[in-house]
Amino acid sequence: MPAVKVMDSMDKEIKTWTLWRDERINEEESKLLRKAAAELPIPLDERAKRDVEVLVDAFLRRNDAVGLAAPQIGISRRVIVFKNRNFNDRTPLKKDSGEYDVLINPRITQCRGEEEQENEACLSCPEISADVTRWTEIKVRAFDREGRKISKRYKGFLARVVQHELDHLDGKLIIDRGESLYYPSEKKAFFDGIFGEKVLYDE
Repeated sequence: MPAVKVMDSMDKEIKTWTLWRDERINEEESKLLRKAAAELPIPLDERAKRDVEVLVDAFLRRNDAVGLAAPQIGISRRVIVFKNRNFNDRTPLKKDSGEYDVLINPRITQCRGEEEQENEACLSCPEISADVTRWTEIKVRAFDREGRKISKRYKGFLARVVQHELDHLDGKLIIDRGESLYYPSEKKAFFDGIFGEKVLYDE
C-alpha cells in the first residue's frame, strides 16, 4: 500500500495528490486516486492510527478545504475528515475544536430527501469544477478515531461534503459524476484533450 512521501516527519508539509499539475497528467498519483482504498483494521493497529493522524494533521493545516480523504494525500485507506460547521470560515481548525468529523471505513446505509445539483470543486482536480447531483440526506455507519462503531445522519450541504469525500475512497472524482465541467478558457487546449465535448468553458 503506497505511503505518503513525507510520513517520516509530521513537521513537513503533506502534498495533495492530483490527477494533473501544470498541464501534465500525474500518472502515479492518478493511479492511486483511481483505485478503491483498503479498509483499516479494527481494532486499529499502530499503522492505522498513524495514517488517521497524518490525514487529520494534513487537513487541519489547510484553510482552503471543507474535507479531505486519505487517498488525496497518498494513503490508500478508507478514512475521511471534514468540517461539520462554519464551512466558509477560513481560519485553520484546532485539533480539539470539535468542528470536524473523522470517519473510518464509512459506508452509506440510507439516502433520503431530494437529489440536488450543485457546483463542486476538488483539490485533486485543480482548476476544474463540476455540476454534481447528490442526495440531500444520508445516514452513514463508520468507526471513530478510537475504533468505536458510530452511526450519523448528515443533511444539506454537509451531506454533499460527506458524499464527495466518500467518492474518493472508491476512486471516483467530480469529473466522473459531473454533468457539466468548467475550467478557465486559457486552459482550453489541455482540458479539451482530456474531456473533449463534455467540458463547458468558464470564462
